[in-house]
Amino acid sequence: MTDSELRLLSQEIGQYLQRLNATVTAAESCTGGWIAKVITDVAGSSQWFGQGFVTYSNEAKQTLVGVTTASLESFGAVSEQVVTEMAEGALKQAHAQYAIAVSGIAGPDGGTAEKPVGTVWFGFAAQGANSLAQRKIFAGDREAVRRQATAYALLTLRDHFLKN
Repeated sequence: MTDSELRLLSQEIGQYLQRLNATVTAAESCTGGWIAKVITDVAGSSQWFGQGFVTYSNEAKQTLVGVTTASLESFGAVSEQVVTEMAEGALKQAHAQYAIAVSGIAGPDGGTAEKPVGTVWFGFAAQGANSLAQRKIFAGDREAVRRQATAYALLTLRDHFLKN
């Protein structure tokens, strides 16, 4: 997705959130704040985005959004359990109605046989709903993986939470 397409998607998400009188937050690891940047590129986004969390280190995941040491030690930062805790913790900390969490291996290093470069876990939480976690494996260099992860997170928020 191009920068222009990401901006249009963010505008659309903002329109849905305004109709719902709702806000969204993001807890980001491998995307490093790209989701928050794309959202805040939209004028007026402060009406539906109050804060985000860049939780690149394990310590940040724990202190900012409440990921447990047990989950990090048992499953690793790039896991269903951790992104679920990230999303639920961000939702609570930001007092938002929706939360996105992203943790992955953008490369070029850090991949393993079980979690190759391009592996990204996504967590989604919404007030009054069950959390959702999904894993995707993206191709390309670091920039491509991060861009695809940002786009996928926003598309999933729109299509699975805001449109329904």
